[in-house]
Amino acid sequence: MSTNNAPITESDTSRFVRIKEGDLDLQLHYNDAGGGAETVVMLHGSGPGASGWANFNRNVEPFVAAGYRVVLMDCPGWSKSDPVVSTGSRSDLNARALKGLMHAIGLDKVHIVGNSMGGHSAVAFALANPERVGKLVLMGGGTGGLSPFVPMPTEGIKLIGALYRDPTIENLKRMMNVFVYDTSNLTEELFQARLDNMLSRRDHLENFVKSTEANPKQFPDVGHRLGEIAAPTLVVWGRDDRFVPLDIGLRLVTGLQKADLHVFSRCGHWAQWEHAEKFNRMVLDFLAR
Repeated sequence: MSTNNAPITESDTSRFVRIKEGDLDLQLHYNDAGGGAETVVMLHGSGPGASGWANFNRNVEPFVAAGYRVVLMDCPGWSKSDPVVSTGSRSDLNARALKGLMHAIGLDKVHIVGNSMGGHSAVAFALANPERVGKLVLMGGGTGGLSPFVPMPTEGIKLIGALYRDPTIENLKRMMNVFVYDTSNLTEELFQARLDNMLSRRDHLENFVKSTEANPKQFPDVGHRLGEIAAPTLVVWGRDDRFVPLDIGLRLVTGLQKADLHVFSRCGHWAQWEHAEKFNRMVLDFLAR
């Protein structure tokens, strides 16, 4: 936890833990900040070089300041967590990993904020462990279903696949320039940091490609089961999302028992980063209700 108004850093909050959950036996990396009575777990997306900290570094301090403990889990096969090849549902695999992490660090019930793959994983966790979920926040993901309006796979998903197969700075820039609406905040330093993170774990890149070859449907559509989820849910989408279309967010709101929808204009696939200040205020208000 931050003291004397010192900034919360990735290195200060960095933790490792061994989990054993079902068929999973691996080491997970996570970041742990704050000491509140309620815990918010944040789950990142599936882009090459993604991590909990990279996805949510603009959100941690405001949530800690509001009195929450914040846990960022690096999913198996990303960042500093152990490598894995997923031949089944990646959503379910991540949900099992989260259950194992919660058991290992003594968390009984959590709120979950999930971006893209993290949204899919949050829904999978809520379906498997309904009693362990407080509230859900889903941004740009949650079901994995197909859009009847936008050709699938989408432009962004194709660019992610190309980057995994050929991790160059050029392919990274092509993906990131579609990832967000306003590209003026994408600095050379950000590109280089993301590229370095990707290339430091080539095993993760290779395993992602192996996983999609073994099972192209890593994130199965659970739209038919959304009605089972009673947790209050805030669905957040970018109007200009070129990875997961807005109509998928409408499917979530239609299917879930208690769901509100907020759409950010001039926003791509990274709402919690592109509109961090508004996002933080809105989600903290939702959690406090």
